[in-house]
Amino acid sequence: MEAASSSSCGGGGGGKELGLLEVQVAASALRRSEVFHVVKELLGFVLYMHHQIPSVLQNLENDFESLKEKMTEMTLPPAVLKPSDQRKYNIQKREVRSRIKKQEKLMNGISALLSALQQALDEVPSIEGVILILGGSLVRPLFVYDITISHGRFDSGSAKESALTKLAQFVSRKAIRALVSRGAGSLSYTGPSKLFLLVRCPSTLNLPLDFLPKRDFRYSKKVVPLQMHIKCSTEEGQVNTEHGMSTVHAPCCTSESSLSDVIWFQCKHTIRGIPGKASLEG
Repeated sequence: MEAASSSSCGGGGGGKELGLLEVQVAASALRRSEVFHVVKELLGFVLYMHHQIPSVLQNLENDFESLKEKMTEMTLPPAVLKPSDQRKYNIQKREVRSRIKKQEKLMNGISALLSALQQALDEVPSIEGVILILGGSLVRPLFVYDITISHGRFDSGSAKESALTKLAQFVSRKAIRALVSRGAGSLSYTGPSKLFLLVRCPSTLNLPLDFLPKRDFRYSKKVVPLQMHIKCSTEEGQVNTEHGMSTVHAPCCTSESSLSDVIWFQCKHTIRGIPGKASLEG
């Protein structure tokens, strides 16, 4: 069940609040691979709805892989061709190479960021949330998506597991529907921007080198964040013994003075969007 409630946590920003979107999950916790899939789907949604990629992320990945396979096939010596067929072959090869070049920087950026996220999830025992920022810089973003995840403590499994669970699909669909209902991505296209990813973890954790601590992370108070809380079913009334508070009442914004000392870690990889009118066929 999706519900909206008021919230005063801004993930570093202030200004008018949109309220907190709550996505209820009928499970005690999400596995690493499930958290990864949900974040990936939300990331793809943000990029597509804000016109930073020409098609939904899954189609974009599939089409790019097909282009690379086609290019590999075309690098093999062709059979003896008539001059007219050879010209057509060369033209087609140049077109495929051009389409790959047009998409390569974007796809490499997406791949690097997602791989870094998988590695980070595999190396930490817990994660409290992620934030997706779209804009020219972290301090002056255009859009902010602050996503709290609970229960975000992992016991086993890897983020790199290829099997996609029904729970992961259900949660990602539910979260995207909640964002759509709130009007996410409905604002005018503002041109190519960068997407930044940060994860919220205890400052004592040693994340991979792809993530850098941002202890005093703040962004412009003029930005109104869209906040979401993905709540697992067993957290109601559950006491977090490590932090000494009920998980459901744990603040979504923390500071150095908090008992848990939770801070943001920024992924050094960013995704640079391409012009909204671009397409794989272009």
